[in-house]
Amino acid sequence: MFRIFSWMKTKSGTFTDEKIIPYVFTLSDGPMLFRDLLKTNKMYQEGLKLEGKIPGFRLSIGRSYLVFIGLWHLFILPISVLFHPFLAKIDCHLLIIMAILFTGMFFATYAIYKEYLIDTVALKIIKNGWENHFPHFDYDLHAKEVAKIYSEALEKEIPHKNMQLYILDKLVENK
Repeated sequence: MFRIFSWMKTKSGTFTDEKIIPYVFTLSDGPMLFRDLLKTNKMYQEGLKLEGKIPGFRLSIGRSYLVFIGLWHLFILPISVLFHPFLAKIDCHLLIIMAILFTGMFFATYAIYKEYLIDTVALKIIKNGWENHFPHFDYDLHAKEVAKIYSEALEKEIPHKNMQLYILDKLVENK
């Protein structure tokens, strides 16, 4: 999965974290299970689609559309005011084609926006679970390593009850 907005760590990113995500998502207060953390972290590190596969959150589609429509209008209204004299003189057939293109752009950008929100919430949930299960290991330094060790453990068919000890032993060995 291509993470388009992963570079975005500005004020708009904090606005998204503080205002939009709590409005659009319902997050669980319970801690993430260890095996769910490993599975989700592995999927996130491999860039797989996460929607519907992460326990602990629910997306409100209606609220996400409301937020996106508001953001879309912040972008499109100044452009339409700027180009209104030009657009008023264009043939109606061309305007119909432009309306179809803008509708397509709306839904395509909504899909990108929704994926961005889900990736942001997934990372937040993974980091919260990481603090619970791996408090002595930094997420940014060890997330890929844990995903790799988890893949090896699955190949070796390590039982889930021994998985945490196996992964911690491997992390300590590699450190």
